[in-house]
Amino acid sequence: MENEDPKSHPTSNAEKDPETWTTGDEEMTGAQASYLKTLSEEAGVEFDATLSKADASLRIDELQEKTGRGS
Repeated sequence: MENEDPKSHPTSNAEKDPETWTTGDEEMTGAQASYLKTLSEEAGVEFDATLSKADASLRIDELQEKTGRGS
């Protein structure tokens, strides 16, 4: 059997639901915190530095939509 390039399967690297992340309850990453702070300022909402990785990801999605930065 040939080894196939995982990038050739667009769904193999699909995003996973943050609620199912095994590390989702860990502290958000520095990159998440930085981006979330920027989005919070743009949206005029308070930045919450206590969010977990999973909660930060969900909040980023929410604020991207609110600010028009979402895809």
